[in-house]
Amino acid sequence: MDKKLCFVIMGFGKRTDPFTGRLLDLDKTYENIISPAVNAVGLECIRADEIHDSGLIDKSMYALLIHADLVIADISTFNFNAVYELGVRHAVRPYSTIILKEHEAGNIPFDISHNRVFSYAHEGVDISATEAKRCQEQLSALVLQILDAQNVDSPMYEYIKGLNAPRLPEDELKDIIDRLGKEEKFIFVQRERARNYMKLNKFRKAEECWRKAATISGNDDYFIQQQALCRYKSEYPTPIEALIDAWAIISQLEPDGDTLDPETLGIAGAINKNLYRNGSAVDFLDRAIKYYKKSYIVSGNYYTGENYAHCLKIKSNLVTDDKEKVYLLFEAERVWKDVIVSLNRMLESQGKRVDQIWMYASLSNCYLSLGDERNADKFKEKFFEEGPLDWQISTFEKNRNELSCD
Repeated sequence: MDKKLCFVIMGFGKRTDPFTGRLLDLDKTYENIISPAVNAVGLECIRADEIHDSGLIDKSMYALLIHADLVIADISTFNFNAVYELGVRHAVRPYSTIILKEHEAGNIPFDISHNRVFSYAHEGVDISATEAKRCQEQLSALVLQILDAQNVDSPMYEYIKGLNAPRLPEDELKDIIDRLGKEEKFIFVQRERARNYMKLNKFRKAEECWRKAATISGNDDYFIQQQALCRYKSEYPTPIEALIDAWAIISQLEPDGDTLDPETLGIAGAINKNLYRNGSAVDFLDRAIKYYKKSYIVSGNYYTGENYAHCLKIKSNLVTDDKEKVYLLFEAERVWKDVIVSLNRMLESQGKRVDQIWMYASLSNCYLSLGDERNADKFKEKFFEEGPLDWQISTFEKNRNELSCD
């Protein structure tokens, strides 16, 4: 769902290799190999020249060398800045660094000669289509392998045991985002700004950042989804108007069409559920049921499963036909039980997850819906132990109060 960050350090433009005298266009390396390979596996790419306001290495550079999930260092032509920045990365992160070099462009320096180096070939100044395709596929596979394994690839951390890697303080990260954001042209900047605003319950400002990120990215689905989410949570100028606007945003992804994206369907369900909550016709509840059900069937996602069941329970209180009421309650209980089994299995078999807090919230709500108050309270406590943000608490308690009243 969320994109990791790859920071690329390398020379720029056409450079002469000091060892062979060959002219290499390093921009072609980035455009034809590195960027497409990284983007293909879902990472976001920032190249060092995007943050160089001068020829000096500044605070932004150091911060990204610490913060980036992955660093790719092309040392072809042995650009001084690139080699220095690779050394800094090896000093601050024990793993997730990939070294690239054009295969004829000089020998590997001794200090990094034990590292595996990804080689590629320039034919003249440019790169052939065949070579670009080969390198893209192999580099994409290597990126996934490196991020998954997290094996030590820094000589410093390999030879000196027990070192603790430095961490980038939150205020420092915020400062670099603000500095880079003066030009407002980086997806990375808009994404981090949006997250910070969401933490502060400033959903109108977060929505604007997600909108800019969507524009920069060419309307990537993820940024449109986040924009719709923040639009309806802003409740500006009124909850109903915010929800109507959010529906217009998420409709770009055609939830009534062939989409099977569970996030799109989940947000579409949430918007329609909240429209019903705010006094709209029961038709909106029916639409919420449709979107949540489709998402749950397609993905087995616990969040949409819980909400699908909740909407069925609400609908059961509105119908007059006894058989329909029995069906709605039976289906709701079946889904709640399935979600509980699925979530408990996930908690037992997997390590800590980024969505752990919502897993606890869903378990608490599902147990409460089935009348198991002991387990409902148990997972409510676990939810609060995760240190939820104000808006997360508000969402959790709103759903819990509705379940208690149904």
